[in-house]
Amino acid sequence: MTLIAKLALEDGTVYSGIGFGAEGEISGEVVFNTSMTGYQEILTDPSYRGQIVTMTYPEIGNYGVNSIDIEHEKPSLAGFIVREESRIFSNYRAEGDLSSYLKQHGLIGLAGIDTRALVRHIRQKGAMRGVLSTADLDDASLVEKAKTSPGLVGRDLVREVMPSESRKWDGQLDEWTATEIARGAANGSAASSGADAAHIVCMDFGMKWNIPRHFVSRGNQVTVVPGDTSADDILGLNPDGVFLSNGPGDPEPLDYAQKTIANLIGKTPVFGICLGHQLLSLACGAKTFKLKFGHRGANQPVLDLQTGKVEITTQNHGFAVEEDSLPDCLEITHRNLNDDTIAGVRHREFNAFSVQHHPEASSGPHDSHYLFDRFQAALHASC
Repeated sequence: MTLIAKLALEDGTVYSGIGFGAEGEISGEVVFNTSMTGYQEILTDPSYRGQIVTMTYPEIGNYGVNSIDIEHEKPSLAGFIVREESRIFSNYRAEGDLSSYLKQHGLIGLAGIDTRALVRHIRQKGAMRGVLSTADLDDASLVEKAKTSPGLVGRDLVREVMPSESRKWDGQLDEWTATEIARGAANGSAASSGADAAHIVCMDFGMKWNIPRHFVSRGNQVTVVPGDTSADDILGLNPDGVFLSNGPGDPEPLDYAQKTIANLIGKTPVFGICLGHQLLSLACGAKTFKLKFGHRGANQPVLDLQTGKVEITTQNHGFAVEEDSLPDCLEITHRNLNDDTIAGVRHREFNAFSVQHHPEASSGPHDSHYLFDRFQAALHASC
């Protein structure tokens, strides 16, 4: 029996299609991702907390799911929308199908709608609140629910995805990052291991697991701490460097993280990615703003202003650093070539830098892996 599902937006637009995965009802901000692959990594990226994600690539699920290509222990997004959910999957690493995976984790999926029309609507009107339901199929009721659902601005979603306690990172390397060890050994850039290994403390605001994999692949010891850990407690761990992770939602309400970061700058090398980039900028006195529909996908062009090279990057964010508010202590290092927004900054006096994109990719291109090597050099300079 076909399961009917509907998506209603706060502006009154309603899409009807076929439900897959779990049944029920969920609200969230409706956004889109332009990646052609990597749907399992997208599903398990904590940065999507509170969002209903639409995939622009027409067929999703064709290579199944597995227990390796995950970026967190469970999915964090609100709902998942595709043009066509593949009923057949084929890949030597596959362990199951997408619909069963969504059902296992209580996620509602919607298929069979014109995702091109939905994406055009979001691009024209901006990301907006929506309700995805297999239970209530009344258009007027769903639109009203969408109008009264919570948005992302002003909410602290990090509290919902960050870990409750500190731990040593002992996760396994995936296929991609395992090759980094061999690459580093081949070109002489591999980090020391054992007693000589650098110690990185990761502030986890909803961190993708491929980030600590990159650090471990370079021979570092990694300690993961909750995003609300104080600067004194972090410095008490004697780090050679501190990493500021990605995470969901609006960075401005995270005053506790901004205070901690401000007290870390100048005392240890600092490297931030995505939300970590925004928080580093806020801690230095900048402001952030909400983008019309955000940057989400594995094909986003970024210009490295230092080298003049263009990198194709993975991105997932709905907020950006406001250039007019940038303090004198920060210098712009990267720009997004689609809309010229800030994609990277560095501190002019202290060893602290950040990027808006995801150099760890997973999934996505490897153009920005050099940023991990840059942080690695900073770690050894501080030892």
